[in-house]
Amino acid sequence: MFAPELPGLDRDEIRRWYNGYGWLGEEKVYNPFDILLFDSRRFKAHWFETGSPKFLIDTLLRRGVPTLDLEGMVGTEALLSAFDVDEMSVEALLFQTGYLTIVDEEDRGGRIRYRLGYPNQEVRQSLNERLLMALLPDAARRRADDAPLRELLAANDFEGLEAFFRSLFAGVPHQWHVNNNIQDYEGYYASVIYSCFAAHGFDLIPEDSSSAGRSDMVVRCNDGIYLFEFKLLKDTPEGKALAQIKDKGYAEKYRHLGQPIHLIGVEFSKAERNIAAFEVERA
Repeated sequence: MFAPELPGLDRDEIRRWYNGYGWLGEEKVYNPFDILLFDSRRFKAHWFETGSPKFLIDTLLRRGVPTLDLEGMVGTEALLSAFDVDEMSVEALLFQTGYLTIVDEEDRGGRIRYRLGYPNQEVRQSLNERLLMALLPDAARRRADDAPLRELLAANDFEGLEAFFRSLFAGVPHQWHVNNNIQDYEGYYASVIYSCFAAHGFDLIPEDSSSAGRSDMVVRCNDGIYLFEFKLLKDTPEGKALAQIKDKGYAEKYRHLGQPIHLIGVEFSKAERNIAAFEVERA
């Protein structure tokens, strides 16, 4: 219907950015606000920029919800009937405000369970940009905004990738952790890394399921697969993160693609509040 308005534009990219809202059926719906403003012919967060999700961000941080958990959340029919904001579950809040949508449903003995996910690139990228603003103080956030992630992965410069994230976490002062009451260090550091990739528009799969378990994060970039596993260590690095990727065989589901697969184990030190080990191996 909009063919006269779309010459010269990549329709798949329009679909990736603005389509994706679903309510129980297979048909997906575009965000009408974005489509109305797309006469600028620029891919921007038109709808997202109309309001500030500060209340939502504050709620997620107060309840300690890791950003990796936002995709793949599961809710019940209460998603559609919850109205008390103070008592509303995170799943219902994200669904009703449009930041997550229903991507699948399952009947479990007469009880319907809904699997949620980001509707499109606009919401995933923009929401994670705001989450980074809340997860990092100003100096570290500016460093995250200028992250050379695509260049580092394009060159498979894993030493540079480790150095970047080490410098990012080193820029978070001790008192900032105390003032912001951050206790779940694995969840915090994993959230920063995930949101940094998501804010820069990478193709991500958090909590990627396979027959052997779930890898924490998969990045598809540079015609390659990057499997991440995050661990919190109490003492010295023990290589548990990389060992889990290998022992569980997380790479097996991607071998048929014929692409390079890189296993990346990232371990955090609670005492140092930084990365304790960053191990990489080609699968």
